[in-house]
Amino acid sequence: MDIKVLGTGCPKCKALEKATLEAVAEAGITASVTKVDDIVDIMNYGVMTTPALVVDGKVLVKGKVPSAAEIKSLLTK
Repeated sequence: MDIKVLGTGCPKCKALEKATLEAVAEAGITASVTKVDDIVDIMNYGVMTTPALVVDGKVLVKGKVPSAAEIKSLLTK
């Protein structure tokens, strides 16, 4: 599973990255989690509000920080 956290480095972006790493660990999922902070790369996903969570190329969350439990639920669907 390829997970990308899109954000320029604001506190919400950092919180989403932390919650995502926590959710992956709790779920026992094998995934690569990367942080994308280049605004052009972020816009290429069609995201205008950060933070955003992209899983296997699909934007699942944008403009908010879900809890680790919510992220875990999204990842295990």
